[in-house]
Amino acid sequence: MSDGDRIVIVGGGVAGLRAAERLRELKFDGEIIIVGDERRRPYHRPMVSKQLVTGQVRALDVELKSYTELDAHWRLGTRATHLDTDQRVVHLPGKEELWYDGLIIATGVVPRHLPGSPRHDPRVRVLRTVEDAISLRRALVKSSKPAVVIGSGLIGCEFAASMRTLGRDVTLVGHAKAPLYRFGPRVSEAVAETHRKHRAGLAMNSEVRHWISTKEAFGLHLTNNKLVVASCVVLAIGSVPATDWLRGSGLTLDDGVLCESTLFAVGGEDVVVAGDVAKWPNLRFDETPRRVEHWLNAVESARAAAENLMVGRRLAKPFTPLPRAWSSIYEHRLQMAGMPALGEDTVQLADGVTGFVRGGQLIGACGWDRPRAMLHWTAELERRLPIPEPVPAPMDTEALPSLEDAVFSEEEWLTVGG
Repeated sequence: MSDGDRIVIVGGGVAGLRAAERLRELKFDGEIIIVGDERRRPYHRPMVSKQLVTGQVRALDVELKSYTELDAHWRLGTRATHLDTDQRVVHLPGKEELWYDGLIIATGVVPRHLPGSPRHDPRVRVLRTVEDAISLRRALVKSSKPAVVIGSGLIGCEFAASMRTLGRDVTLVGHAKAPLYRFGPRVSEAVAETHRKHRAGLAMNSEVRHWISTKEAFGLHLTNNKLVVASCVVLAIGSVPATDWLRGSGLTLDDGVLCESTLFAVGGEDVVVAGDVAKWPNLRFDETPRRVEHWLNAVESARAAAENLMVGRRLAKPFTPLPRAWSSIYEHRLQMAGMPALGEDTVQLADGVTGFVRGGQLIGACGWDRPRAMLHWTAELERRLPIPEPVPAPMDTEALPSLEDAVFSEEEWLTVGG
């Protein structure tokens, strides 16, 4: 990419914002257009299920500030409808066509639907956007009856903790043996005990068999034959990549947008992908493409995608992060590093720290209220999972750009850092 070009970013969340910032840091002086389906500027999404839903902060307080002058055109409240990679055009409503020289896809994910749930009822909510949190607070105000959250992952646990902080009765319904069971039995037992300590109800190994709707409340008949009454129900059963608009684009869609290790989209020229929607092989672990749904990964992948788009496919560098994430549940902190989901077995690395092992190799760690120990084991994972040395590709001297066409000199690239 060079001055005078236009880069379109589809996705108005943190990944879109950080990608735009990185473009400007790299001295891109062309046009940047950011298309986002929400009407709000990018905001701190993890606050939605915690401080925002409890009323500790206002909607204005969660907006993200740019670290640099963006000089970008924002197209908020606008949903991309189709992508034509041959013509290099993003289609918008009203048959509007937005041409691009470079494209960054950062559309993220949307909440997964629960079959049989009455989504038309305003008392049945998902919890992903600011508007979701505002609507949920309204539903909570209308009744003092308990709340129910279906899903025992991070958002489900965070919402249950938020309800108990407000003094509201809440029940957590999940099909797993315990909340956050994917982080290992030690962590999940600690999370379950914390919920019990704060008197949050747990209905594990359960799913909703029947929904009973009345004017005052819902009755949820569970597969464990218990009946749970709720004034409102939050669905927190995971998410799916927002890729509907990319059907027929020529890109490879498979639980996300399939990418090379450099985040360049398979099947598209001058198209890179960032954030939750990107499915790429992290060569630090193996060559299997995967998605990573963490806040920090959205930030880091956005910057890496912008860097690689600027230098082009030939000079692009593989994106090989060590994933890290954390969450607060009540007064406790949950931390993760590496790829625990790939673990075939677990080991206790320290008090409150679980290690995840694959083929005898430590590939992840999860800690419950052990920040110092997690600092140590995160560094240890960095050491044990080194970034592989790139294999030089055969050089096609005829295809090499001239010095005049190069975006950066070698010295400039090393200084900018990528």
